[in-house]
Amino acid sequence: MSRHKFNVGKWLPSDQEFENKWVKKIYEEAKSDENKNLLPPVQALKELIESNRYIWNLFQMMFDEIPQKDVDTPAGTPQVRDYHELLLVLNRIIQRAPEFNTTGLVGTPINAVLDYPMGTRAGYVLFNDPRVNAKMKGILDYWGHYLQSPASSYVLNTSDKGWLSTYALKEMAKEADGINFLDLFKTRSKDPEKKFGYVSWDDFFTRKFNPGIRPVAEPDNDDVVANACESAPYRVARNLPMKAKFWIKGQPYSLIDLLHNDPWTAKFEGGTLYQAFLSALSYHRWNSPVSGTIVKAYNLNGTYYGEALNQGFENPNGPDLVAANNSQAFLTSTATRAVIFIKADNPKIGLMCFVAVGMGDVSNNEITVRIGQHVNKGDELGMFHFGGSTHVLLFRPEVNIDFDLHGQKPGLDTTNIKVRDTIARITNI
Repeated sequence: MSRHKFNVGKWLPSDQEFENKWVKKIYEEAKSDENKNLLPPVQALKELIESNRYIWNLFQMMFDEIPQKDVDTPAGTPQVRDYHELLLVLNRIIQRAPEFNTTGLVGTPINAVLDYPMGTRAGYVLFNDPRVNAKMKGILDYWGHYLQSPASSYVLNTSDKGWLSTYALKEMAKEADGINFLDLFKTRSKDPEKKFGYVSWDDFFTRKFNPGIRPVAEPDNDDVVANACESAPYRVARNLPMKAKFWIKGQPYSLIDLLHNDPWTAKFEGGTLYQAFLSALSYHRWNSPVSGTIVKAYNLNGTYYGEALNQGFENPNGPDLVAANNSQAFLTSTATRAVIFIKADNPKIGLMCFVAVGMGDVSNNEITVRIGQHVNKGDELGMFHFGGSTHVLLFRPEVNIDFDLHGQKPGLDTTNIKVRDTIARITNI
């Protein structure tokens, strides 16, 4: 299969017709469910909508603003046409685990349902409303608990839609530049009928590499910066501003927003940023790019289904077909994220920062290090649950850094650089 069979990160199908059919199928299943009682977090969203006239109006406007010419479905209209239908679909999704599919992977099903609404002006306002985000967090938390439970392991099977099918295992091995899944990843069993020993969907998705599979680049050379995630280069930015109007035109980085006005933000003004995105089929843990001491680590709440306004239906060239692939720079300032400051052993680096950015359904960022802990280059920092997302490395302006992107130019059509491999070198000039 082509490496670009799926969209960027492979979270949603590149084939819009397949995605439309999938949404229609989910909607029909939701309507036919014998038990129409909404789960508590979905009921909470319903009560917010119906008790707040402003939010109720935004939901109405959001669905009304989807242009008919941009909806490529048999009926000529979006499958989900109002908030009542949306609630039913959300209720159904968070009681299931994502299935593998050879023709189009839907790794972020809620994102798939909200793909069109996110691109509207009303959707932009709605999904940046903290009250709506609080309810969406409740829905995602409920789903997250389910995906960490044994009940979610039913998709870990060898059927055509199972993640342990011969085809799926081959694709995951190929994504990791290997041949055999079992040679690459840690398992508790070698028997696919025993789910390789994985006890839940999340246990499978946060799997580790076997020892020696991803060696640390020049472990004794502190001038070499290691790749923090198994990820594809998205953007390099230099001379970073403290504040930028990223919601008006383009997507410049805004340090104050990215770090939520952390007291140390000014230390990175004029500095350098590297951003890369993760694939649905890849390794989802974060590893330290340098040897040093963890001096600060915390999580930031943010949006879950925000998209840059100029990447939606406002875009004269057409909306991002897979929201919010094209909004990754914007999301560094708006989405949920984990922030980890590291004081590098190398004085030429000093204080640097790793930021894990959750996108859409993948907005659970777990930090596994503690303040005061010393980490060696390549040691684990934390992980994305339920998949992968995008991440950022920040360096101060005093740091002279040359990136090694392994022959690629950063963008949306790049491929993974191995975790712990060389991503940059510190120079004296």
